[in-house]
Amino acid sequence: MPRIILTDVDGTLVDYDNTLPVSAVDAIRRARTAGHQVFLCTGRARAEVYDDLWEIGVDGLIGGNGNYIEHHGEVVLHSSLTGDQCRAVVDWLDDRGLVFYLESNAGLFGSVGFEDGAVDAVHAYTAGTGAASMSVREAFPHMIFDADLYRDDVMKISYALRSVDDHRAASAAFPELKAGTWGGVGGHPLFGDLGVPAVTKAHAVSALLEHLDADVADTIAFGDATVDLPMFEACATSVAMGNAPDEVKDAADLVTDAVADDGLAHAFRRLGLI
Repeated sequence: MPRIILTDVDGTLVDYDNTLPVSAVDAIRRARTAGHQVFLCTGRARAEVYDDLWEIGVDGLIGGNGNYIEHHGEVVLHSSLTGDQCRAVVDWLDDRGLVFYLESNAGLFGSVGFEDGAVDAVHAYTAGTGAASMSVREAFPHMIFDADLYRDDVMKISYALRSVDDHRAASAAFPELKAGTWGGVGGHPLFGDLGVPAVTKAHAVSALLEHLDADVADTIAFGDATVDLPMFEACATSVAMGNAPDEVKDAADLVTDAVADDGLAHAFRRLGLI
């Protein structure tokens, strides 16, 4: 029976140093040859879905943690912050002395000081990988600096956390927006983000299934972080990577190996997708 496979990217399809296992590429290509559809379901904006991911061969993308849906080049959904909301968040982050970047399908736009101010967060994100000393520009190779940060096409804004107090303060300052955190291995918060309210991966999965005229019973979700939990709840079967925190593993129907240990390919085999 053909399935609809939704896979997170960072920590699921690629490791935290952005290494894409050959086994994962092969598994996805074989699954699609077998008649299954594969969609990336990621926090990344489309501008951060680089060519190596598209070249795997996938049927589409859920980006921005649910703000954007694309199916074979057709835009199914695209939501963004208003220009006034973007301006208010940019000004607040500047006033608080936090470095940040805007996530838009048109590109990633870094704040003044982001290249130096996000070093510790990037190093912590890649800790334990072969790229533990990765620079900010290496982590975000296409980030645009010195651009106008007042925009009306921004899906969410991520900022480097000095402590979780920054996340709490952002949540209090913008109760009308969706506030979250994200990080690397173990899910320790390294960045906070503010985005469009009421948008989750679950919301996007539902919209995608409606577009495809497909049944939720045919869905399988792969993830590694708490932001993937709504996607797990929205899909018939959920798979947690071996590098996921216990909270995510406990919520999953199946726990596979870590990304670097060919976890995606192993799970595809166990589920009979290949």
